[in-house]
Amino acid sequence: MKTKNAELMKLSKESLKGKWGLAIGTFLVYGLIIGGVQQASEQYPLSSLILLVIAGPLAVGISIFSLNLSRNKEARFEQIFEGFKNFKISIIAYLLVVIFTVLWTLLLIIPGIIAAISYAMTFYIIADDDSIEPMEAIDKSKKMMDGYKWKYFYLGLRFFGLALLCILTLGIGFLWLIPYAHVTFAKFYDDINDNSVNLIST
Repeated sequence: MKTKNAELMKLSKESLKGKWGLAIGTFLVYGLIIGGVQQASEQYPLSSLILLVIAGPLAVGISIFSLNLSRNKEARFEQIFEGFKNFKISIIAYLLVVIFTVLWTLLLIIPGIIAAISYAMTFYIIADDDSIEPMEAIDKSKKMMDGYKWKYFYLGLRFFGLALLCILTLGIGFLWLIPYAHVTFAKFYDDINDNSVNLIST
């Protein structure tokens, strides 16, 4: 039996001990980059193209950073840009995930949600194996999530509930919640990928 969600969240807190400052700062910069480009795209259409170009590599980079935090390895701010070293695979994987999710969503909302959950491990997979092909990473994610979609969904609900509480803090709580969620999902990835040894704090 895989690790319970509550235990994954507990292990994530342990992995973040003494590293909250680094985690918050890194995710804040990541959010400002993505948010800044998204906001600019409202006035400058060209910025939407820029977002498509950087979103994939940054998704891989933040996955690398989150996995290192989760595995109690050395985590550094500059790791969020490491996805650009594998630019072609990162951007193609991102575009495919977006396209597939949108196509499923056009059918109905629920199939779209299921598809998004199926592809949720894609960037962690690429972060672990920079030689894997985009479609191969997506297929591997789908296979990994087989039987674990509800578990992932319930874990997401836990963080959705915490997000509602963060609203009461005028959004300040999100500074802690976002790194917490990402590290927990990295734990989830290792758990279903049979890398349970990485769940143990050192």
